[in-house]
Amino acid sequence: MDFYQQHIVDPDKRVRLKEIDSKIMGPFADKQEGYDFTADAVAQIQELQYRMFTESKQSLLIVLQAPDAAGKDGLIRKVLGQMNPQGCRTYPFKAPSRIERAHDFLWRIHQCTPATGMVSIFNRSHYEDVLVVRVEDLVPKSVWSQRYEIINQFEKLLAERGTRILKFYLHISLEEQLERFRERLERPEKHWKLNPADYEARDNWEAYHEAYEDVFARCSTPEAPWFIIPADRKWYRNAAVASIVLETLKRMDPQFPEVEVDLDEMRTLYERAAAR
Repeated sequence: MDFYQQHIVDPDKRVRLKEIDSKIMGPFADKQEGYDFTADAVAQIQELQYRMFTESKQSLLIVLQAPDAAGKDGLIRKVLGQMNPQGCRTYPFKAPSRIERAHDFLWRIHQCTPATGMVSIFNRSHYEDVLVVRVEDLVPKSVWSQRYEIINQFEKLLAERGTRILKFYLHISLEEQLERFRERLERPEKHWKLNPADYEARDNWEAYHEAYEDVFARCSTPEAPWFIIPADRKWYRNAAVASIVLETLKRMDPQFPEVEVDLDEMRTLYERAAAR
């Protein structure tokens, strides 16, 4: 299964989230096959990320958006967070602070984009400014409706500077979300995630879907494609994202830097040191 082509958003075709199955198994017979596939993909990602870090010519930005409890944290912990932290940073974007609100909506985002050789992972992102602000009516339509093109230009700028961009929407059902809310209630180590606002957002489920569908239609570009990942099965979510990240790194084809020292001289120095 080509996860990249299977889940990429075609901007020429209008996406209807309610028509996309959130509980598929893909090519896997069972979850163990999914686990094994992900483990192998992560090992390859680690190697390619190390090459990219040493090469220091390209960078990778991974954007995660999803309804509450869709698994952004779990995906980071089990897949994306397995990359070498020396060359990878995760940025959770919560409600903007007073200082951040005093700047343009991309100000806090631009500071967290990856330098050459680095990977940045956004847990939520600049897309909150055409999602939450729209559904919750935080700014007028005349404001948020202009941001799609601003975002496209911003992402194009990053791409022209050598940053590859992957944007993932983790697609879960209302029923699965409620089941995960129940799990949070029953497991004390997850009580810190409890938030009454999560239930309020369920009342706007269709409005959020509509807002996301507009994002997909207007902001899935060749430079920065969107992928819709069925996420009711956590193991499938992990496998699909791992596969797409791996495929992208392979296309980037990072190389180790050329050797700039004289290897014969280095061997001589080593032999002298070893003989002491």
